[in-house]
Amino acid sequence: MTFQRAIGVAIVLAAGLGLAGCGGNNRTTTSAAALSGDEFNASRSNDVGTYTQSSIWDVFGPGKTEQTVQVNRYLWAASLDVLGFLPIESVDPFTGVIVTGYGTPPGGGRSYRATVHIKDPALSARSLKLAMQTSGGRPANPATVRAVEDAILSRARQLRIADDNL
Repeated sequence: MTFQRAIGVAIVLAAGLGLAGCGGNNRTTTSAAALSGDEFNASRSNDVGTYTQSSIWDVFGPGKTEQTVQVNRYLWAASLDVLGFLPIESVDPFTGVIVTGYGTPPGGGRSYRATVHIKDPALSARSLKLAMQTSGGRPANPATVRAVEDAILSRARQLRIADDNL
């Protein structure tokens, strides 16, 4: 009797696995950004973006969710350099995001926090997205944000020229 019961359980499990393999479940993946380097690559899986079909059999195959993107290393280093007076709360090299805490610039009286997103390998203004907030929770003056963006871009160009001279 126990042998027949074991066969019955095995059949039920096989049928369950077969049905699970037939059903699809959408999961998402997207590209990620790298820590530094013009052509430096990094990969990450299970983010948000493109839809892919999955099944139970994906467990046994190679990972299909890895994708590669690039971030400009000069913009990354310049952002950390220019915003060095702000405490860093989080850095995500896979998405190219730097989040700082509140801090007061040298010679300034108002406290700011910043979020930097570097989204392209090119050393250009379109690769850099900066959001700044005052300690009161309001967005910083657009002129201030523009001045910090210009300082980051200028510093990135200086770093690139210094690399070429080596």
